[in-house]
Amino acid sequence: MNTVELPGTGRHTSQLAIGSGRLMGATSLRDSLGLLEAAFDAGIRHVDTAPSYGIGEAERCVGEFLNRHQGEVTVTTKYGIPPPKNQRLMGVARAVAKPLMARIPGMKDRLRSVAAAATKNDAVVNYTVEGAQASLENSLRALKVDRIDLWLLHEASAEDLQDERLLRFLVASVEAGKIGSFGVGSEAEKIPGMYAERREYCPVIQCEWDPLAPVDQWADRFQVHHRVLQNWLPRLSAHLQNDVGLCRAWSRETGADLASPGMLATLLMKAALLGNPKGITLFFSKKKEHIAENARIAADESLARPAEILHTIMRREGRPMAAANS
Repeated sequence: MNTVELPGTGRHTSQLAIGSGRLMGATSLRDSLGLLEAAFDAGIRHVDTAPSYGIGEAERCVGEFLNRHQGEVTVTTKYGIPPPKNQRLMGVARAVAKPLMARIPGMKDRLRSVAAAATKNDAVVNYTVEGAQASLENSLRALKVDRIDLWLLHEASAEDLQDERLLRFLVASVEAGKIGSFGVGSEAEKIPGMYAERREYCPVIQCEWDPLAPVDQWADRFQVHHRVLQNWLPRLSAHLQNDVGLCRAWSRETGADLASPGMLATLLMKAALLGNPKGITLFFSKKKEHIAENARIAADESLARPAEILHTIMRREGRPMAAANS
Protein backbone atom coordinates (compact mmCIF):
# COMPACT_ATOMS: atom_id res chain seq x y z
CA MET A 1 0.00 0.00 0.00
CA ASN A 2 1.32 3.44 -0.94
CA THR A 3 2.02 5.81 1.93
CA VAL A 4 1.80 9.60 2.22
CA GLU A 5 3.37 12.08 4.61
CA LEU A 6 0.89 13.97 6.76
CA PRO A 7 1.49 17.73 6.92
CA GLY A 8 2.97 19.14 10.11
CA THR A 9 3.60 15.78 11.72
CA GLY A 10 6.39 14.01 9.86
CA ARG A 11 4.25 10.90 10.20
CA HIS A 12 3.52 8.62 7.28
CA THR A 13 0.24 6.79 6.79
CA SER A 14 -1.58 4.77 4.14
CA GLN A 15 -2.91 6.62 1.13
CA LEU A 16 -6.16 4.71 1.49
CA ALA A 17 -8.20 5.50 4.62
CA ILE A 18 -11.40 4.23 6.18
CA GLY A 19 -14.21 6.44 7.43
CA SER A 20 -16.36 5.94 10.51
CA GLY A 21 -19.49 7.87 9.58
CA ARG A 22 -21.70 4.78 9.72
CA LEU A 23 -20.04 2.94 12.57
CA MET A 24 -22.01 2.46 15.79
CA GLY A 25 -25.61 3.64 15.37
CA ALA A 26 -27.32 0.41 14.32
CA THR A 27 -23.95 -1.40 14.45
CA SER A 28 -22.58 -2.71 17.73
CA LEU A 29 -19.24 -1.68 19.19
CA ARG A 30 -17.91 -5.19 18.59
CA ASP A 31 -18.93 -5.19 14.93
CA SER A 32 -17.70 -1.63 14.41
CA LEU A 33 -14.30 -2.53 15.85
CA GLY A 34 -14.30 -5.62 13.65
CA LEU A 35 -14.57 -3.43 10.55
CA LEU A 36 -11.68 -1.24 11.72
CA GLU A 37 -9.60 -4.33 12.46
CA ALA A 38 -10.34 -5.66 8.97
CA ALA A 39 -9.02 -2.38 7.56
CA PHE A 40 -5.90 -2.66 9.71
CA ASP A 41 -5.31 -6.25 8.57
CA ALA A 42 -5.59 -5.02 4.96
CA GLY A 43 -2.87 -2.41 5.50
CA ILE A 44 -5.03 0.67 6.02
CA ARG A 45 -3.50 2.96 8.65
CA HIS A 46 -5.67 6.09 8.67
CA VAL A 47 -9.16 6.55 10.16
CA ASP A 48 -11.50 9.50 9.61
CA THR A 49 -14.08 10.35 12.26
CA ALA A 50 -16.02 13.25 13.82
CA PRO A 51 -17.94 14.00 17.05
CA SER A 52 -21.25 13.78 15.17
CA TYR A 53 -20.63 10.37 13.56
CA GLY A 54 -22.30 7.19 14.74
CA ILE A 55 -24.97 9.09 16.73
CA GLY A 56 -22.09 10.66 18.63
CA GLU A 57 -20.32 7.37 19.46
CA ALA A 58 -17.90 6.88 16.55
CA GLU A 59 -15.02 8.73 18.20
CA ARG A 60 -15.28 6.47 21.25
CA CYS A 61 -15.15 3.41 18.99
CA VAL A 62 -12.17 4.78 17.05
CA GLY A 63 -10.49 5.56 20.38
CA GLU A 64 -10.77 1.91 21.41
CA PHE A 65 -9.24 0.91 18.09
CA LEU A 66 -6.39 3.43 18.32
CA ASN A 67 -5.64 2.23 21.84
CA ARG A 68 -5.15 -1.28 20.48
CA HIS A 69 -2.68 -0.03 17.87
CA GLN A 70 -0.83 2.79 19.61
CA GLY A 71 1.51 4.64 17.28
CA GLU A 72 0.49 2.55 14.26
CA VAL A 73 -2.64 4.37 13.06
CA THR A 74 -3.22 8.05 12.28
CA VAL A 75 -6.53 9.85 12.67
CA THR A 76 -8.62 12.74 11.40
CA THR A 77 -11.44 14.24 13.40
CA LYS A 78 -13.38 17.47 13.15
CA TYR A 79 -14.96 20.47 14.86
CA GLY A 80 -18.15 22.25 13.90
CA ILE A 81 -21.04 19.80 13.94
CA PRO A 82 -21.71 18.80 17.56
CA PRO A 83 -22.72 15.32 18.70
CA PRO A 84 -26.43 14.68 18.13
CA LYS A 85 -29.03 14.98 20.83
CA ASN A 86 -30.56 12.01 22.67
CA GLN A 87 -27.38 9.91 22.57
CA ARG A 88 -28.17 8.14 25.84
CA LEU A 89 -31.73 7.40 24.73
CA MET A 90 -30.50 5.78 21.52
CA GLY A 91 -27.94 3.74 23.44
CA VAL A 92 -30.70 2.26 25.56
CA ALA A 93 -32.91 1.69 22.50
CA ARG A 94 -30.12 -0.11 20.66
CA ALA A 95 -29.48 -2.39 23.63
CA VAL A 96 -33.18 -3.30 23.74
CA ALA A 97 -33.43 -3.80 19.97
CA LYS A 98 -30.20 -5.76 19.49
CA PRO A 99 -31.69 -9.21 20.30
CA LEU A 100 -34.43 -8.57 17.73
CA MET A 101 -32.15 -7.55 14.85
CA ALA A 102 -31.18 -11.08 13.89
CA ARG A 103 -34.77 -12.36 14.05
CA ILE A 104 -36.75 -9.59 12.39
CA PRO A 105 -35.97 -8.73 8.73
CA GLY A 106 -35.28 -5.05 8.21
CA MET A 107 -34.91 -4.30 11.91
CA LYS A 108 -31.48 -2.72 11.45
CA ASP A 109 -32.77 -0.42 8.72
CA ARG A 110 -35.75 0.61 10.84
CA LEU A 111 -33.55 1.29 13.85
CA ARG A 112 -31.22 3.35 11.68
CA SER A 113 -34.15 5.48 10.45
CA VAL A 114 -35.45 5.99 13.98
CA ALA A 115 -31.95 6.89 15.17
CA ALA A 116 -31.54 9.46 12.43
CA ALA A 117 -34.80 11.16 13.38
CA ALA A 118 -34.27 10.96 17.13
CA THR A 119 -30.73 12.29 17.03
CA LYS A 120 -31.17 14.94 14.38
CA ASN A 121 -29.24 18.02 15.42
CA ASP A 122 -30.95 21.28 14.53
CA ALA A 123 -28.48 23.52 16.36
CA VAL A 124 -26.83 26.32 14.44
CA VAL A 125 -23.11 25.60 14.09
CA ASN A 126 -20.88 28.38 15.36
CA TYR A 127 -17.12 28.24 14.80
CA THR A 128 -15.94 29.95 17.98
CA VAL A 129 -12.70 29.71 19.92
CA GLU A 130 -14.56 28.51 22.99
CA GLY A 131 -16.36 25.84 21.02
CA ALA A 132 -13.14 24.77 19.34
CA GLN A 133 -11.32 24.42 22.66
CA ALA A 134 -14.07 22.27 24.15
CA SER A 135 -14.43 20.14 21.03
CA LEU A 136 -10.69 19.50 20.76
CA GLU A 137 -10.38 18.43 24.39
CA ASN A 138 -13.44 16.17 24.09
CA SER A 139 -12.03 14.54 20.97
CA LEU A 140 -8.62 13.97 22.54
CA ARG A 141 -10.31 12.19 25.46
CA ALA A 142 -12.65 10.14 23.28
CA LEU A 143 -9.85 9.08 20.94
CA LYS A 144 -7.46 8.36 23.83
CA VAL A 145 -4.61 10.22 22.15
CA ASP A 146 -2.34 13.14 22.99
CA ARG A 147 -2.39 14.49 19.44
CA ILE A 148 -4.85 14.42 16.55
CA ASP A 149 -3.07 14.18 13.22
CA LEU A 150 -5.59 16.17 11.14
CA TRP A 151 -8.27 18.39 12.69
CA LEU A 152 -10.80 19.85 10.27
CA LEU A 153 -13.48 22.51 10.46
CA HIS A 154 -16.54 20.44 9.63
CA GLU A 155 -18.82 21.83 6.89
CA ALA A 156 -17.49 25.36 7.37
CA SER A 157 -17.81 28.07 4.72
CA ALA A 158 -15.89 31.29 4.17
CA GLU A 159 -18.60 33.21 6.05
CA ASP A 160 -17.99 31.08 9.15
CA LEU A 161 -14.31 31.94 9.37
CA GLN A 162 -14.35 35.60 10.35
CA ASP A 163 -12.87 35.43 13.86
CA GLU A 164 -9.08 35.69 13.71
CA ARG A 165 -8.91 34.33 17.25
CA LEU A 166 -9.99 30.95 15.86
CA LEU A 167 -7.08 30.92 13.45
CA ARG A 168 -4.69 31.83 16.25
CA PHE A 169 -6.12 28.98 18.32
CA LEU A 170 -5.56 26.51 15.48
CA VAL A 171 -1.96 27.64 15.02
CA ALA A 172 -1.33 27.54 18.77
CA SER A 173 -2.76 24.00 18.95
CA VAL A 174 -0.29 22.88 16.31
CA GLU A 175 2.57 24.55 18.20
CA ALA A 176 1.41 22.87 21.44
CA GLY A 177 1.44 19.46 19.74
CA LYS A 178 -2.29 18.83 20.21
CA ILE A 179 -2.90 18.62 16.46
CA GLY A 180 -0.55 17.87 13.61
CA SER A 181 -2.29 20.10 11.08
CA PHE A 182 -5.69 21.68 10.54
CA GLY A 183 -7.92 22.46 7.61
CA VAL A 184 -11.46 22.36 6.29
CA GLY A 185 -13.74 19.41 5.57
CA SER A 186 -16.74 20.62 3.60
CA GLU A 187 -18.79 20.09 0.47
CA ALA A 188 -16.74 20.79 -2.63
CA GLU A 189 -18.90 23.80 -3.53
CA LYS A 190 -17.76 25.58 -0.34
CA ILE A 191 -14.04 25.05 -0.90
CA PRO A 192 -13.34 27.69 -3.60
CA GLY A 193 -14.68 30.49 -1.42
CA MET A 194 -12.59 29.43 1.59
CA TYR A 195 -9.51 28.88 -0.56
CA ALA A 196 -9.87 32.34 -2.12
CA GLU A 197 -10.89 34.31 0.98
CA ARG A 198 -9.61 32.30 3.98
CA ARG A 199 -6.70 30.34 2.57
CA GLU A 200 -4.83 30.41 5.86
CA TYR A 201 -7.48 28.05 7.27
CA CYS A 202 -6.88 25.53 4.49
CA PRO A 203 -3.53 23.72 4.88
CA VAL A 204 -5.70 20.59 4.52
CA ILE A 205 -8.76 20.34 2.27
CA GLN A 206 -11.24 17.46 2.50
CA CYS A 207 -14.10 17.20 0.03
CA GLU A 208 -15.74 14.78 -2.38
CA TRP A 209 -13.68 13.54 -5.33
CA ASP A 210 -14.37 15.29 -8.62
CA PRO A 211 -12.65 13.57 -11.58
CA LEU A 212 -13.62 16.47 -13.84
CA ALA A 213 -11.96 19.18 -11.72
CA PRO A 214 -8.72 20.83 -12.92
CA VAL A 215 -5.82 18.51 -12.19
CA ASP A 216 -3.86 21.26 -10.40
CA GLN A 217 -6.79 22.41 -8.25
CA TRP A 218 -5.48 23.22 -4.75
CA ALA A 219 -2.23 21.48 -5.67
CA ASP A 220 -0.39 23.32 -2.89
CA ARG A 221 -2.68 21.83 -0.20
CA PHE A 222 -2.84 18.38 1.38
CA GLN A 223 -6.06 16.89 0.02
CA VAL A 224 -8.43 14.23 1.31
CA HIS A 225 -11.03 12.94 -1.17
CA HIS A 226 -14.12 10.87 -0.47
CA ARG A 227 -17.42 9.72 -2.06
CA VAL A 228 -15.56 8.16 -4.97
CA LEU A 229 -18.04 5.37 -5.61
CA GLN A 230 -21.07 6.91 -3.93
CA ASN A 231 -21.08 9.90 -6.29
CA TRP A 232 -19.67 8.51 -9.52
CA LEU A 233 -20.38 4.80 -9.82
CA PRO A 234 -24.19 5.10 -10.21
CA ARG A 235 -24.03 7.87 -12.79
CA LEU A 236 -21.23 6.29 -14.79
CA SER A 237 -22.90 2.87 -14.70
CA ALA A 238 -26.14 4.40 -15.97
CA HIS A 239 -24.25 6.27 -18.69
CA LEU A 240 -22.72 3.06 -20.03
CA GLN A 241 -25.78 0.85 -19.54
CA ASN A 242 -27.82 3.27 -21.64
CA ASP A 243 -25.36 2.94 -24.53
CA VAL A 244 -23.98 -0.56 -25.11
CA GLY A 245 -21.89 0.66 -28.03
CA LEU A 246 -20.27 3.31 -25.88
CA CYS A 247 -19.50 0.72 -23.20
CA ARG A 248 -17.80 -1.47 -25.78
CA ALA A 249 -15.80 1.48 -27.12
CA TRP A 250 -14.63 2.51 -23.64
CA SER A 251 -13.78 -1.10 -22.84
CA ARG A 252 -11.58 -1.33 -25.94
CA GLU A 253 -9.90 1.95 -25.08
CA THR A 254 -9.17 1.03 -21.48
CA GLY A 255 -8.36 -2.60 -22.19
CA ALA A 256 -10.83 -3.62 -19.46
CA ASP A 257 -14.36 -5.04 -19.73
CA LEU A 258 -16.40 -2.25 -18.18
CA ALA A 259 -19.53 -4.39 -18.36
CA SER A 260 -17.92 -6.96 -16.06
CA PRO A 261 -19.29 -6.78 -12.48
CA GLY A 262 -17.03 -4.72 -10.28
CA MET A 263 -14.66 -3.52 -13.00
CA LEU A 264 -16.02 0.02 -13.19
CA ALA A 265 -15.87 0.41 -9.40
CA THR A 266 -12.33 -0.96 -9.37
CA LEU A 267 -11.07 1.49 -11.97
CA LEU A 268 -12.87 4.45 -10.38
CA MET A 269 -11.24 3.75 -7.02
CA LYS A 270 -7.84 3.37 -8.64
CA ALA A 271 -8.32 6.57 -10.64
CA ALA A 272 -9.14 8.50 -7.46
CA LEU A 273 -5.99 7.19 -5.77
CA LEU A 274 -3.81 8.02 -8.79
CA GLY A 275 -5.31 11.50 -9.00
CA ASN A 276 -4.33 12.32 -5.41
CA PRO A 277 -0.93 10.62 -5.01
CA LYS A 278 0.29 12.79 -2.12
CA GLY A 279 -3.02 12.89 -0.25
CA ILE A 280 -5.61 10.51 1.17
CA THR A 281 -8.54 8.78 -0.48
CA LEU A 282 -11.28 7.88 1.95
CA PHE A 283 -14.00 5.23 1.77
CA PHE A 284 -16.35 3.31 4.03
CA SER A 285 -17.89 -0.14 3.80
CA LYS A 286 -19.73 -2.38 6.23
CA LYS A 287 -18.46 -5.47 4.41
CA LYS A 288 -15.04 -6.78 5.32
CA GLU A 289 -14.57 -8.26 1.85
CA HIS A 290 -15.09 -4.82 0.29
CA ILE A 291 -12.53 -3.31 2.65
CA ALA A 292 -10.01 -5.96 1.62
CA GLU A 293 -10.85 -5.44 -2.07
CA ASN A 294 -10.26 -1.67 -1.88
CA ALA A 295 -6.90 -2.31 -0.23
CA ARG A 296 -6.03 -4.75 -3.01
CA ILE A 297 -6.96 -2.15 -5.63
CA ALA A 298 -4.75 0.42 -3.93
CA ALA A 299 -1.78 -1.94 -4.10
CA ASP A 300 -2.35 -3.32 -7.62
CA GLU A 301 -0.15 -1.40 -10.06
CA SER A 302 -1.51 -3.33 -13.05
CA LEU A 303 -4.71 -1.30 -12.68
CA ALA A 304 -2.94 2.03 -13.08
CA ARG A 305 -2.98 2.27 -16.87
CA PRO A 306 -6.65 1.33 -17.47
CA ALA A 307 -7.68 3.59 -14.57
CA GLU A 308 -5.74 6.52 -16.04
CA ILE A 309 -7.37 5.94 -19.43
CA LEU A 310 -10.85 5.80 -17.89
CA HIS A 311 -10.15 9.07 -16.06
CA THR A 312 -9.03 10.64 -19.35
CA ILE A 313 -12.22 9.46 -21.05
CA MET A 314 -14.36 10.91 -18.27
CA ARG A 315 -12.63 14.26 -18.57
CA ARG A 316 -13.09 14.13 -22.34
CA GLU A 317 -16.83 13.49 -21.92
CA GLY A 318 -16.98 16.33 -19.40
CA ARG A 319 -19.81 17.88 -17.46
CA PRO A 320 -22.66 16.85 -19.78
CA MET A 321 -21.98 13.22 -18.86
CA ALA A 322 -21.99 14.05 -15.15
CA ALA A 323 -25.10 16.24 -15.32
CA ALA A 324 -27.09 13.77 -17.41
CA ASN A 325 -26.71 11.04 -14.84
CA SER A 326 -26.68 12.97 -11.56
